[in-house]
Amino acid sequence: MENRGAKPENVEIGLGKESFGVTNLQDHNIHTEPELGLDIMRHSAAHLLAAAVLELWPDAKFGIGPTIRDGFYYDFDLSFSLTPDLLEQIEKKMKELQKQRLPYEQSEVPIDEAIALMEEAGQSYKTELLHDLKTKGTTAVVKGLDDPNVFKTGMETVTLYRLGNFVDLCRGPHMEHSAQTGFFKLTSVSGAYWRGDEKNKQLQRIYGTSFETKADLKEYLARKEEAKKRDHRCLGEELKIFTFSEEIGAGLPLWLPNGTIIRHELEKLAMEEERKDGYQRVATPHLTKADLYYRSGHLPYYREDMYEPINIEGQEYFLKPMNCPHHHHIYSAEPRSYRDLPVRLAEYGTVYRFEQSGSLNGILRTRGFVQNDAHIYCTEDQAKDEFLRVMQLHERFYRLFGIKNFYMRLSLPDMDRLNKFVDDSESWTKALKIIKAAMEESGLPYVEAAGEAAFYGPKVDFQIESVMGTEYTMSTNQLDFLAAKRFNLEYVGSDGQKHPVYVIHRAPLGSHERFIAFLLEHYAGKMPVWLAPEQVSIIPIAERNYEYAKKIHDLLFSADVPTAFGGVRVQVNHSNESMQKRIRAATMKKIPYMLVVGDREQESGSVSVRTRSGVDLKSMPVEAFLERITKELKTRQDLPVE
Repeated sequence: MENRGAKPENVEIGLGKESFGVTNLQDHNIHTEPELGLDIMRHSAAHLLAAAVLELWPDAKFGIGPTIRDGFYYDFDLSFSLTPDLLEQIEKKMKELQKQRLPYEQSEVPIDEAIALMEEAGQSYKTELLHDLKTKGTTAVVKGLDDPNVFKTGMETVTLYRLGNFVDLCRGPHMEHSAQTGFFKLTSVSGAYWRGDEKNKQLQRIYGTSFETKADLKEYLARKEEAKKRDHRCLGEELKIFTFSEEIGAGLPLWLPNGTIIRHELEKLAMEEERKDGYQRVATPHLTKADLYYRSGHLPYYREDMYEPINIEGQEYFLKPMNCPHHHHIYSAEPRSYRDLPVRLAEYGTVYRFEQSGSLNGILRTRGFVQNDAHIYCTEDQAKDEFLRVMQLHERFYRLFGIKNFYMRLSLPDMDRLNKFVDDSESWTKALKIIKAAMEESGLPYVEAAGEAAFYGPKVDFQIESVMGTEYTMSTNQLDFLAAKRFNLEYVGSDGQKHPVYVIHRAPLGSHERFIAFLLEHYAGKMPVWLAPEQVSIIPIAERNYEYAKKIHDLLFSADVPTAFGGVRVQVNHSNESMQKRIRAATMKKIPYMLVVGDREQESGSVSVRTRSGVDLKSMPVEAFLERITKELKTRQDLPVE
């Protein structure tokens, strides 16, 4: 029977308290490294959450409870569904335990003893993790003992932490006692498959956060409320940007007219900037024979992210998961000389990648998407400068969109375990030297991450941050030394001999789907004038002003301005609603400008200009307004409205 309110029994799972010692933070500079201190505090809060759940429901089973950006979570297997009221009950219990100043006690025990402990407590998920540590040396999900994530030997001892009656498998470190877990708040509950596998049981994941001060927590919660208003899924529906259909399938967005306008404007921007940098446009099919991906190496390395093959006349075909092999064939379709290089091939190419249904998220994570893709074929001597130009292109785009906070993440191979990658240490070393030289010269901030490279070369991810502080991995750029070997990508050098090219993969604007999701949040749906699906709403005050409104419409619609389809995107709203209601409707649609026209404007050949933010720009000649919006469209920058 569920025990949702009664005082729980004093349940202890496992080792006696004498087996534990108080956690030691001397090796962790939490005072000189604030981010580390905050992470340890939140990790400790996650254990406090688990301890509270155990106190309330002794039959609970525990999954994992790591820290994440801005907080933590813990996965639970419970016999009932958690509700907002129960979250409040858990939070209340956490505060009770916090006041008790319970110590975080650490103990290192033989792994067999830990397994017996968790089996006795009925903690099957912890037992499974311990068995993996014993046999594989890791809790990472692996395909078999030959998986590169498997260590040569299993673990013989593990670290456990006790907090009150709760004992957990954990490396630590933790705070010294529960009163040091700061000001916390449980924020939400969601479903999560055990170990991320939809074949496993779905657990209940409780999310929470913790801060050192009450003011910091209050500020964070206010940001979360604002983030809800900026959720791209809500804005996408509200502004008629995209939709989904169950009959078509999950993760396959339908772009509505407004969203299609945004896509075309982004493509126009990309093509203009790429033309300046010497790119040539190409197009490739959506379906490809399996042989191509065996040749590229994607099938053995990338199979789980591809859809099932389609049999056509006895041949296996796959939906295209990436554009690179196709571009390689375009490059090799004709002989190349060193005088031709670099060759830069660009495409907004549609690709299809398998995503589990639980990981789909509006247009942020889909099963089909359109990439701002390109591949650069160059000599070794050109590689550094070409990689640098790619970084500078990223920077130009980001500055245009007002993205102030961004950095690069250089993903490196684990040089001691190259079986996970292309095992060619000399090529890796050379490629890393080229990329690092370009990154240093760019002057842009970057961090390094070992073991996260692509299988065919080091990669650089661009991490960008929205105005709400949400971080996105927007694009990935790679230096590929394998493609030349697999596809015989060569050029004839000045010595008359054939030489392999270096290939740079790049996609500064990522995919339409991901980037537009970011922009919706970043701008809260208030797209800059050049991106707004509808740029001007003309509102005639009376029926007799309609013809004048129509003349203004025709003037703007046919204006020589640099939009994707030509002309200003303008409509006349001559519904029977009051003027104020029509202004409000345009404001809710986040249309940048409202031009109100009545008898006075009609007589003077002017328009009364209002903005979606409520600023009254007063009356101005029609030509003056056209001059204003033309400047905004040419520069892709909104003018001040003060």
